[in-house]
Amino acid sequence: MAKTREIRKRIKAVGNIRRITKTMQMIANSKFAKAQNVAKATKPYTETLFEVLSQLAAGLGEVNHPLLDTGDQGQRPGKPLTLVITADRGMCGAYNSNVLRAAMEAFKENPALRAGEVECVGRKGQNFFKYQGVAVGRQHTQFGDKPTYENVKALAETYIERFLKGEISSVRVASMKFISMGKQAPAVVQLLPFKPEARDSAGTDAGAQAIYEFSPSAKELLDDILPAGVKAVLFQAFNDAVVSEHIARMVAMKAATDNAGKAGKRYTLVYNRARQAQITTELTEIISGAAALA
Repeated sequence: MAKTREIRKRIKAVGNIRRITKTMQMIANSKFAKAQNVAKATKPYTETLFEVLSQLAAGLGEVNHPLLDTGDQGQRPGKPLTLVITADRGMCGAYNSNVLRAAMEAFKENPALRAGEVECVGRKGQNFFKYQGVAVGRQHTQFGDKPTYENVKALAETYIERFLKGEISSVRVASMKFISMGKQAPAVVQLLPFKPEARDSAGTDAGAQAIYEFSPSAKELLDDILPAGVKAVLFQAFNDAVVSEHIARMVAMKAATDNAGKAGKRYTLVYNRARQAQITTELTEIISGAAALA
């Protein structure tokens, strides 16, 4: 009797877990649809801006700009800054661990990044770096799972201002890049100084360089376009991270729901067998008792 009662409790517990994971899966599915629409809406603007900046950078000639990468990062004043975008919550598979692993690999390849400033978005990143002994200078809590352009713009403007003042020598962003529904990849992207040429533009002739006549001057145009490019890239990184998090949680909760369903069926089978054995034992005892009285 005690054994069947224990099995019934386990069946009930597994059923409760399955209902919780199913609910979390449905919530993640709903949030994913909205976040994907935002990420897809901003991507054409970001990609077009990348292409324009790449073409302009190739045709600048001797014109230079402080926000453009000229290969002299080692001579710039200040320390490098790394922004790591993770989630506030778990239950999203290997999403957080993949982003943090990419950040730690970047720290290993370039020890100056670890010795520089590290900022985090999401509690998971802060807890991880605390355990690893990496000092986190600032924890951003204003974004959540619905980052707005105004908040991202304010952060990007802060980075640009500090970079131009020489307080930081570079800015990198470690986050999950959304490629498709079935593929997301962690990446560490250099935000400042801006590197538009790093983008692989399909259909662009890498050997051809256009010659431009600027009106107004090239510096005036770049003063407007480059900050816009930095803000767009950072906003796209946040949007990709949110979409990837929802996908990872959706997949993880679906797997947990399926496993809970299988466990429930397995425990039900065990319960039926235990109950059958118990009934057989009780019938045997009754028959034996009746035979003894006869």
